[in-house]
Parts: sequence; C-alpha cells; structure tokens
Amino acid sequence: METIQNISLFKDIPNQTIITIGTFDGVHLGHQKILERLMNNAKATNLKSTVLTFFPHPRMVLQKDVDIKLLNTLEEKKQIMETLGLDYLIIHPFTKEFSRLTATEFVEDILVDGLKAKKIIIGYDHRFGRNRNANIQDLIAFGSTLGFDVEEIPAQEIDDVSVSSTKIRNALLDGDIETANSYLSYAYMLTGTIGKGKGLGKEFGFPTANLHIEEEYKLIPKTGVYVVKSTLEGKEYFGMMNIGFNPTVDGTTKSIEVNFFDFDGNLYGQKVQVSILHRIRDEHKFNSVEELKQQLQKDKVRSLELISKK
Repeated sequence: METIQNISLFKDIPNQTIITIGTFDGVHLGHQKILERLMNNAKATNLKSTVLTFFPHPRMVLQKDVDIKLLNTLEEKKQIMETLGLDYLIIHPFTKEFSRLTATEFVEDILVDGLKAKKIIIGYDHRFGRNRNANIQDLIAFGSTLGFDVEEIPAQEIDDVSVSSTKIRNALLDGDIETANSYLSYAYMLTGTIGKGKGLGKEFGFPTANLHIEEEYKLIPKTGVYVVKSTLEGKEYFGMMNIGFNPTVDGTTKSIEVNFFDFDGNLYGQKVQVSILHRIRDEHKFNSVEELKQQLQKDKVRSLELISKK
C-alpha cells in the first residue's frame, strides 16, 4: 500500500482507480466489509483500490469539536489499512477552504482529474460539496457525464458501520474491551512515548512504563486494570496496565502505566504500542500501600491466567 498525504501528490499513476471515501475511524469489521468490496471490485476491473480519507476529522475543523474522540490516531489507521491489501491510501488535509469546494469542483478536480476515478463505491447517504448539498444521485449524474460508475453501499451496511462505531466507543468507555475488540476484529491499541513517572511502581516491585499519548483526540478506555501485550525490541511481551489516578498514593492526574512481565530493558523515550486484551478490575483506593501491593500480586496472577488461555 502506498500512502499519499495530499491529493496533489497523486501523480503519474498508470491505472485508473476505484475509490471509496470516508473517515474509517477504527477500520472495524463494518469498514472492512466495505474495503473488501472495494478490493474485489478492483481485481475484477483491473483498477487500483483507493481510499480517500481526511485529516483532521472534518468535525474538528468545521465545528471546532475539540472534545471529539477517535478510535485511531492517524498512524494507527495507516498501520491497520496497510494490513488489508489496498493499493493507495490518500490522506488529504481537511481545511475550511477544501470544505468550500462546490460539488462540481470536488468531482471534476478531485475525483476525476486528481484521482483518476473510474468507479466510486459510496454509501447511499453520502453527501459532498459546499454545505454538503450534493448526494449520491448527483454523483451518479456526474458519472454519466464524466465517465465513471457509482456503486451504492446499501442502507443496511452503512447502518451496521454506524452501529459498530457507536458500540465500540461505548464499550471502551464502559471498560468492555472484549466487546470492543470483537467489533474491531483486532485488539484496541494505545500508541505513545514512554516517559518517566514517579518511580513508585518500582518501589512496589512492579516497575511501570508511563505511556504518554500525544494525540488528545485518541479515545482512552475506562479507568481500571487491563491485560496487555506489546512488541518490545522485536519480541512479544505481556503485561498489565493501569489507566487512572493512583488514588492510594494520592495521585491527582490521569496516567497510563504498564508493567511488562519479564522485560528488563530501558524503554524511556521510545515509542510503544500497547494492545489491550482484557480488563481485570476497576481502579480502587486501598487502605495502605501494602494492601495495594497484595492486590497487584493478585492482578498479575489473574493476568497470567488469562494469557495462558490465549
């Protein structure tokens, strides 16, 4: 898969394309059905499978929605798309100026001239152009004039995508990681840089790596203790992760701390991706540090039990 950061950079492509358009946040099972349809069509027609998506999310730009929470960072989305076998992922910068393109400008300049679209697979409810004033019937009319086909994704499939996204977000906020992962078809991930914490975990016998996530829009699951895995220095390690405030030691800021089992390396300053497998319990304020240590031992035993069942 080739990732292209701006439509203007999509040049010298020998084949015409078959395109679908959307945010594809989570790239979950519903999205994967649409992308599978795209790739099957591409093989049958000898067109290049192409996804057009945008960043920042349009709501961040048009509605100044700073509270929007997404399932993937941009890098995570690229990583997942890479595994699916697409030919091109185009991530175009979404700006107010771009949103003001008329429907005609969008179709002629972007889809036809810019992306060499020969076929477009799109949802029945898709709207485009300035003020989102054009719909799929308009797109079909453009196609008949400009020489591309339009395949409509039916209401049931689009509704399934919407329901899946909502269920995933709600499940993560409820701490139901198993449900979220089942809809995603992969383990929900957090990606960040390891920084220094207070060093309290080491004192307790559970040294932790503090995960700092730069992207404020990334959805963080409910506070609590989770079973996780990561690839560190080329090898897979399991561990347990706490999302929360460390109330037993009077913590006041939210943190993400991971204790990797059997890992003895130095991760400070490194970028690490954590896949979340299970949720063990809520975060509690214990009566003493000793009581917390005892609970951490129980958490590790429980984590190892769950890992052994994989």
